Amino acid sequence: MTLPEKLSIAGGCLCSAVRYLSTAAPLLTRVCWCRDCQYFGAGSGTVNTWFPAAAVEVSGPLTDYASVADSGRSMHRRFCPRCGTHVLTQSDQRTDLLGVRSGTLDDPELARPAVTVWTAHAPSWATIDQRLPRIPGQPDPAML
Repeated sequence: MTLPEKLSIAGGCLCSAVRYLSTAAPLLTRVCWCRDCQYFGAGSGTVNTWFPAAAVEVSGPLTDYASVADSGRSMHRRFCPRCGTHVLTQSDQRTDLLGVRSGTLDDPELARPAVTVWTAHAPSWATIDQRLPRIPGQPDPAML
């Protein structure tokens, strides 16, 4: 795939108070069915697109919710305090990576998932794309 010389991938929250811009291509998009993501996803899994953190510039107010995930990692989920849209996710153990909630991308076609993780935590009624690799728990760090 040939990328344009000046790459720019943008997104933000529902009310546009929070905006972000990445000057790097996405590293990976994955669907996560961990129990935390089910809470954040209103019962479904979440779809997260991962970028090099240094390439993403964020503007606008964000509220941080810190917790320990099923993986044992300290996670930060950041959301717009005005409209409540979950925008970013990041691990204390992988500060070089920044996940954006894929639904916040201006062009959601950029966020085609490549893998589904934490499938063992998904409810029996979950719709999981059988064409994608499925990992029952925490993926290998090489997979982000």
